[in-house]
Amino acid sequence: MPKNQFRMLRSALTGVEAVEAETHHSFARHTHEQFGIGLISSGAQKSLSGRGMVEAEAGDIITVNPNEVHDGAPIGEGRSWRILYFDPAFVTGLSHEIRERGAGRSEIPHPVIRNAEIATRFERLFRAMTGATASERLLYEELLLQLVADVMRERAEAEERPMVPASIRKARALIDDDPLAAVSLADLSRESGLSRFQVLRGFARATGLTPHAYLIQARIHIARRLIAQGTPLAEAAFAGGFADQSHMTRVFVRKYGLSPRLYADAFL
Repeated sequence: MPKNQFRMLRSALTGVEAVEAETHHSFARHTHEQFGIGLISSGAQKSLSGRGMVEAEAGDIITVNPNEVHDGAPIGEGRSWRILYFDPAFVTGLSHEIRERGAGRSEIPHPVIRNAEIATRFERLFRAMTGATASERLLYEELLLQLVADVMRERAEAEERPMVPASIRKARALIDDDPLAAVSLADLSRESGLSRFQVLRGFARATGLTPHAYLIQARIHIARRLIAQGTPLAEAAFAGGFADQSHMTRVFVRKYGLSPRLYADAFL
């Protein structure tokens, strides 16, 4: 696979997306609405995570939680990986099943996992869900439950992310409640009870994104969901609050590495 190639593969399960990538691209800070569990196939990368800066190399499992701000840059020439993205309700349901006698974990505790057995299980699951064995439902259900149990495993050193201050939660909610609305720093200041500078600094510190970057991320999430439902790209761009399809495409590629068209094709 040539450099800077991203492939969206058909997945055997609704609510699960499969991506293959080989790239030297450095991703800006962004989020996904889904859980992500992947495997570095070659090369290495460094990235921001909810637990600080981490490095991953070939054979390492990489993970991301919904709305967890992260980025990614190659160490050396480039790297390749395969990754599965899961709708949050999908993983939460499996987590409850696994725990049985209590609430399941709401987050994957480790952004990088070095475990050859888990890596092998991921490889088998990825192949089962995207390849010739996609019809073998019993196989990929078994592998999926085992994989989620592995990555959700609790460790004493795994701490929950710090709580977002109430003032910043109010500012964030103003964006979350209507990502299409025109919002200013003055609006966020009034909502949070902070000065414009305080809300700018506090927002970035608590979420990892500036208010504007957070707003654009919320809008691209809207567009991504619509594209997955079969909405034409120009309509998805308009509904997501973008100036035009080109604007949406630039944001989509910068954050996810593949174009909206390639993403849409995976759902045909």
